[in-house]
Amino acid sequence: MRGKFNSHPFAYHQELELEITALTNLGVGLGRVDGWVVMVPFALPGERVRARVYRNHKNYSEADLAGVLTASPQRVAAPCPLFGRCGGCQYQEFAYEGQLAWKRRQVRELLQHMAGIEFEVEPVVPSPRDYGYRSKITPHFQAPRAPDFPIGFLRQGTRHDVVDVPQCLIATPAINARLAALRSEARERAAAGGYERGATLLLREAGGAVSTDYDAEITEVVDLEPPLRLRFLARDFFQNNPFILPAFVAHVRDEAAAPGARFLVDAYCGSGLFALGCARRFERVAGVEISPSSVGFARRNAADNGLANAEFHAADAAAIFAAIDFPAAATAVIIDPPRRGCDEAFLRQLFAFGPARVVYVSCDPATQMRDLKLFAAAGYRL
Repeated sequence: MRGKFNSHPFAYHQELELEITALTNLGVGLGRVDGWVVMVPFALPGERVRARVYRNHKNYSEADLAGVLTASPQRVAAPCPLFGRCGGCQYQEFAYEGQLAWKRRQVRELLQHMAGIEFEVEPVVPSPRDYGYRSKITPHFQAPRAPDFPIGFLRQGTRHDVVDVPQCLIATPAINARLAALRSEARERAAAGGYERGATLLLREAGGAVSTDYDAEITEVVDLEPPLRLRFLARDFFQNNPFILPAFVAHVRDEAAAPGARFLVDAYCGSGLFALGCARRFERVAGVEISPSSVGFARRNAADNGLANAEFHAADAAAIFAAIDFPAAATAVIIDPPRRGCDEAFLRQLFAFGPARVVYVSCDPATQMRDLKLFAAAGYRL
């Protein structure tokens, strides 16, 4: 590994002193040495730090935080004893109000630099819980080689080394209560020869119960008015912070239900979260999904919630809007794509359909801003 190290512009484990001026949208501190960008995880804006270089790229370097020489007033003690070693969290050393301010700034800067758009970004809506909120975790392990093999998450900065995580502070209390037993069960199974390779475990809380079966059918209740009950498989994608869901879904619904919008299309509908959460504000709603099993759940969920104006279609990726007969001028579309954003084939179909309004929900602002340039080129505006 040492022989493969690129020694330009810094030697392996060379220590640097630098000031952190920004955070990336992945929570990594960014500073410069003689104009050269150095990325330092767990360092905060305004801090002067000592960093130890471990990798040089073509136009930036990565370094470990070796020490904080001048601390930010927003630096706090991380509550998790594994923070900094476990790669699952990036911000525990950063006061929550500071995190929110920087996330707002990051979205604004990405709008400017990637989409070329100046636009006011509203303050970030905080989570009702900053710990104990995550309703799904997937701890994993490598091929067991000792009785007490680590079960947890990847070590910070590595691709294969697993840190043992007996408790996860961002997971719900119910998940943590179940985690100890699941870890014991995995080790007992491993001792009996049940694992030839590593494995990924699942803990998902919904409706007050924790499931560890990937194929289990579970029910989540979203506290809208009236409450929305959604069934889906434990392994399926679903928003992992249930405490923000009522406000989150209501905001998407209010943005979609603009004057003149009588019809709604949910183009990545899954089991129907947005389509059904918005259905009472529209004459007709159609959900589109390429997964037939998710469409089956969405149809059942519509019936369970008494929403007769919602229909769901299992669409071919090449013809997403083929079954939609809504007039485009009176239609809003919600899209909530994967982290990689929308592919060009989907966007071509969306622009050809030409809805009056699109609400774009994203879990990665960088890919969203990349797509926003194409929306602007197609005649849409924020």
